[in-house]
Amino acid sequence: MNFPGLGILGVLAFVVALLFSVMVHEAGHYLTAKKFHMRVTEFFLGFGTRLWSFQRGETEFGIKAIPAGGYCRISGMSVNEELPESEKHRAFYLASVPKRLIVLGAGSFLHFVLGFLILVILLAGVGVTAVTKTIGEVVPCVSNSASGVSDSECTSTSIPSPAKASGLLAGDEIIAINGEESDNWVDYIKIIRESARKEITVTIERNGERLLIPITPASRMLDGKEIGYLGIINKLGNKKENPIKAVSSSVRIMGDLLQNSVTSLFALPTKIPALVRQTFGNEERDPQGLVGVVGVARVSAQTASEPSLESREKVATFLIIIASLNIFVGVFNLLPLLPLDGGHMAVAIVDGVRRFNAKRRKLSPPPAIDVEKLLPLTLAVFALLAVLSLLLLTADIFNPINIYQ
Repeated sequence: MNFPGLGILGVLAFVVALLFSVMVHEAGHYLTAKKFHMRVTEFFLGFGTRLWSFQRGETEFGIKAIPAGGYCRISGMSVNEELPESEKHRAFYLASVPKRLIVLGAGSFLHFVLGFLILVILLAGVGVTAVTKTIGEVVPCVSNSASGVSDSECTSTSIPSPAKASGLLAGDEIIAINGEESDNWVDYIKIIRESARKEITVTIERNGERLLIPITPASRMLDGKEIGYLGIINKLGNKKENPIKAVSSSVRIMGDLLQNSVTSLFALPTKIPALVRQTFGNEERDPQGLVGVVGVARVSAQTASEPSLESREKVATFLIIIASLNIFVGVFNLLPLLPLDGGHMAVAIVDGVRRFNAKRRKLSPPPAIDVEKLLPLTLAVFALLAVLSLLLLTADIFNPINIYQ
């Protein structure tokens, strides 16, 4: 049974998480700008009409009507901005290049920190569904065919699976293979696959007693390679890691997500034609294709209302969605395109190179680059992003991705 209320809760949770991520991003700009004594006049969540605000020092904090992002207004982002005479020395463009890069990159940096912390909470606190070391089912037979594929119903041409022949039972917990113990079932799979037709010793725990069972994995072909096969199906269970291991695993997962985000960005132009066909044609949406904010919110709603998932699994799925989103947005913001943070960082770097060359030639420092002269380029990038966002919105509404069939 599907519960619409849970779906709405999933959307609300996603919106809150998204707005929190925006706030964290802008907080990165705000905190570093204040650290370097820059003038910050506004810190707002949302755009449009001001709903609520308060003044603290020189900065106005508040919420605006359209919850589509946020901003932190730092004085002097443009050389043409007029500032009070007493505040001109605090203009952003007058700061050193390293300080400007830190302020501009702080938003993405905190996205990465937030994504990392979510992964640690997921692994150490919530846990993830993983294959356990406990046998859930022993496959009785192995087909006598050349492929060696398992056969749940024995025939006259079938032979007992190695697990069946050796006496392994459902409920046995595999403690070690060839004396090697591991908390990760994948380590045992590697040993088994490398031991086709070679005897191994499996240590199991059954009813509180440890037993050593010699067993010779059968041979089967996988992708043209011979691998060992026992004939067992392990139970799935919730796996939590200790905090230290959770940190280590989160670093590894962060690396994978960063790599995937960069790969996705490079592949983005090649996926647009397929998105157009899926939006205006009859093609089914590709779950591995492009998806917008509305699409991600819908996936969150599907996850929250999916009856086949336990509450813990729903929370875990939601956390990995938010962690992945933060990491992707962090990478996306570093693209060297105005109006993104990466575009302003590129301007700052060019500014620094010009200053360095002038100093090396013993010339007067050149004036800071006027970003307003780059407005046509900024508008072109903005237009492209707007068109892509509109296309994604249309696709997410009229041909949404459905991950739970």
